[in-house]
Amino acid sequence: MHLYRVLKTGTKFMNEINAIGPIQQGDQTQKTAAKSLPINGQAAPSFKDTLNGFLNDVNEMQVKADQSIEKMVSGEITDVHQVMSAVEEANVSFNMMMEIRNKVMDAYQEIMRMRL
Repeated sequence: MHLYRVLKTGTKFMNEINAIGPIQQGDQTQKTAAKSLPINGQAAPSFKDTLNGFLNDVNEMQVKADQSIEKMVSGEITDVHQVMSAVEEANVSFNMMMEIRNKVMDAYQEIMRMRL
C-alpha cells in the first residue's frame, strides 16, 4: 500500500513535468513564459513548485521512517512489518528522487554542451 502511494506520487510528478510542454522558438517563448499551461481548468504549477513539493514529500517519508524506528526502539510499536514498510517507502521515494535529479543533471549537462 505504501509503495503504491510512492509510485502514485511519482506518476503525478511525471505527469506535471510532461504538462510543461515543448520549448518554443523566438518571440513566442517570451510571450508564453509568464503563462502557465492549464491542467483540468487550473493553472499548472511551476517546475520549481513541482520539484519543491516532491522534495517535501520525500522528506516527510524520511521523517516518518525515522519516527517509526524510534518508536520501535522505545517499544511503542511492536509490529516490525509496519516499521520496515515505512523505511522501504522512504527508501524507494529517495531513490526515485535521486534518479530524477540525475536525469535533470544529465539534461542540464547536455544543454551546456550544445554549441550556439
